[in-house]
Amino acid sequence: MERGTQFIGQSSAFLDAVERASRAASLNRPVLVIGERGTGKELIAERLHRLSQRWDGPLVTMNCAALPETLIEAELFGHEAGAFTGATRAREGRFEEAHGGTLFLDELGTLSMGAQERLLRAVEYGEVTRIGSSKPIRVDVRIVGATNESLPEMVERGKFRADLLDRLWFEVVTLPPLRVREGDIEVLSEYFGRRMANELEWDGWPGFGPVAVRAMENYQWPGNVRELRNVVERAVYRWADPAQPVDYIQFDPFESPWTPLSQPTSPMRDAESGGGNGAAETDDMAARHSTDFSAINEASIKVGDFKATTEAFEKALLEQALAQHRYNQRQTAKALNLSYDQLRHSLKKHDLLG
Repeated sequence: MERGTQFIGQSSAFLDAVERASRAASLNRPVLVIGERGTGKELIAERLHRLSQRWDGPLVTMNCAALPETLIEAELFGHEAGAFTGATRAREGRFEEAHGGTLFLDELGTLSMGAQERLLRAVEYGEVTRIGSSKPIRVDVRIVGATNESLPEMVERGKFRADLLDRLWFEVVTLPPLRVREGDIEVLSEYFGRRMANELEWDGWPGFGPVAVRAMENYQWPGNVRELRNVVERAVYRWADPAQPVDYIQFDPFESPWTPLSQPTSPMRDAESGGGNGAAETDDMAARHSTDFSAINEASIKVGDFKATTEAFEKALLEQALAQHRYNQRQTAKALNLSYDQLRHSLKKHDLLG
C-alpha cells in the first residue's frame, strides 16, 4: 500500500489549520509547524512545498533528533575531505541538497546552540559554509520547521535562540490533536479500516461495532492519527470474521497477562525470607490477569439519575468485557470476578444475551 499524503478530516479545527498552510504556501517565507506527535506535521510540510513556486524543486527532510549532536552540523552544512576523523571525501549538506526547494527540519527544538547559530546565518544571509572550509556557498532554500515543543518557552529557558525564532516564525501552523477534532475519529477509522480490509482481500468492509466505536471515541489518542491508524489496522487484521463488524479494539499491543516481570524474584529467596512479598505478588498477578477497561470513563456516561447512571456504566463495562474476551462468557465472568450464573443474570438484565 502506498503511503497516503492526502488530508482526511472534516472538523473545523483541522480544516482551519490546513487552510492556513495552503495560504502560506505561495509565499517565499519560513513556516513553523507545531503539533503533538502523529498530528501530520510532515504532511503539512509537503503541502507547503507542493503548493509553492518551488514545487518542482527538491523537498529535503532532516530529523534533527535522529542524529548525535556532533554530526548535526555536518549533515546540515556539509564538510570538506579531512575536516574530521572519518571525513574521507567532501560531502554536500542538506542545505545544498535543498537548493531551489524546501528544507524540512523536523524536531527543530533539539538543535544544539552551535547548530542554531549557523542556521541563523544561513537563514539571514542565504549562505552556508562547509565544515573545514572558509568559503561560503550561496543557497536558495525555504525553511519549514516542525516541533512539538513550545519554542517561546525554550527561548525563555535559554534553550533556543530568540533571534533565530524571530526569523522563522513568519507563519505558525498549529495542528489540533485528534481528541479535539470532532467527527474525525469516525472518518479516519473508517478510512484506515477499509484500506486494511482491502489489503487483506476481504469481500467487503463490515464496519465497526458499537463497542469498538465507543472505545475509540472515548480514548484520548496520545499518538494522534499515527496511533489511530496502527490501532485500527491491528484490530481489522486480528478480526476473525470479516462478515461481522469489527467490535474489539486493543489500544496497547504490549498488553498481555504473560508480560514478563521487570525484576523476577527467586522462589528460593522468597522462601528463605519468609514469603514477605507473597501478598504483593498475589496482587500483581491479579492485576496482570484483570481486564483493562480504561476505555470506559466518565466521559462515556451522562451523569444524572444515580440508578440510570450506574446501570449505564454497568452495561458499558459488560459490553467492553465481552468484546475483549471474544464473547466467551466464562472467560468474561472470570475477568470480572463473577460466577457464570451471575454474569448471565447481568447480561439478561441489560438485554445483552443473543
